[in-house]
Amino acid sequence: MTTPDIAAQPQPRRRRRVLLATAALAAVGALTLSACGGDADAKDDKKSGAGKDASGAQIAISSKDGATDASINATGVKVKDGKLSTVKMTDVASGKAVEGSISADGGTWKPKDQLERGTKYKVTANAKDSEGRPATENATFTTVSNANSFIGTYTPDGGAKVGVGMPVSFTFDKPITDKKAVQSHITVSSSSGQKVVGHWFGGQRLDFRPQEYWKAGSKVTMKIELDGVKGAANATGVQDKTVTFTVGRSQVSTVDVKAKKMTVERDGKVVKSVPISAGSAENPTYNGQMVISEKFTQTRMNGSTVGFGGEYDIKDVPHAMRLSTSGTFIHGNYWSSPSIFGSSNTSHGCVGLQDVQGAQGDTLGKWFFDSSLVGDVVTVKGSPDKTIAPDNGLNGWNMSWSQWTAGSAV
Repeated sequence: MTTPDIAAQPQPRRRRRVLLATAALAAVGALTLSACGGDADAKDDKKSGAGKDASGAQIAISSKDGATDASINATGVKVKDGKLSTVKMTDVASGKAVEGSISADGGTWKPKDQLERGTKYKVTANAKDSEGRPATENATFTTVSNANSFIGTYTPDGGAKVGVGMPVSFTFDKPITDKKAVQSHITVSSSSGQKVVGHWFGGQRLDFRPQEYWKAGSKVTMKIELDGVKGAANATGVQDKTVTFTVGRSQVSTVDVKAKKMTVERDGKVVKSVPISAGSAENPTYNGQMVISEKFTQTRMNGSTVGFGGEYDIKDVPHAMRLSTSGTFIHGNYWSSPSIFGSSNTSHGCVGLQDVQGAQGDTLGKWFFDSSLVGDVVTVKGSPDKTIAPDNGLNGWNMSWSQWTAGSAV
């Protein structure tokens, strides 16, 4: 029997399929390797392209996106390695644009005015780097709410010219529990070099003064840096500003209740002696150093507002200057006989000067009004009444320096 030639025999069909599959896989593998290598090159090219096209300008919006306690003062936009081209800020609720300006060097943008508390804002900032490639940043945030913030109203106002007795006085709209934190972020200094110390009257009032009256002609600077300061558990400060005022000539007037006259001294020299009528025996005038806190050419004085019922209601009191919160004034008097001035004390506690109705004419009341500044001192002596409380008006000068400094939190 003849043995068939195996080499000449056709291969089984299954084996041929396996061989074909193997070859195909090899081919796919080659393609896959080639494709992976090609992808890697493509990614490198893409990265290179992205790096080439990406802007180097780095925009930073001061308030984080989604923040609910953003500052109403410090909010703004900055850019590094580029210049801002446009910044748009809007009140989300109203859609109203917030005015602002880009700095001359293109590096920053700030709102024109202080932002509103408890308001949601959106900012879109655009910039370009040195090669003109653009960058954009967006943020939406809400400023700190009225309920969770505090402010301090203060006197005197910036730019004011005041008398030598004028303290710096803050009244906060919420009770302050961390007095040290708040006081340490308010500094008051004078060009005279006088040491200035703060004193707390309760939890909502903080006054500053030097040991002696301000030096005439000095410049006083208040730096208020309360933005972000925690004054209490749910009360964050929002103010950040610098205020300056100037001190005028030195005028201190002394009312002698017994002698029924007032001596006006300016820069240490007596300029006039004025007959007055102070509080009666039943309603005496407070003793002590009192600071003029307000001036009114004419004002209404109604006894019912200060505990005197319907005893008086004068709608046009001339040349009135407030000395206390409780209602003590030094003012013109046209309704009493001219003979009382210098001879009788007849008022309900105020110091009266001879005057005429309508606040016109050449009278002693008008002369003193025109000669006085808010912040001038009027000292009353010889009255049977007690010394005025230091916090009844701007009258902290009635405390000794040791008492004053003991009320400081820093």
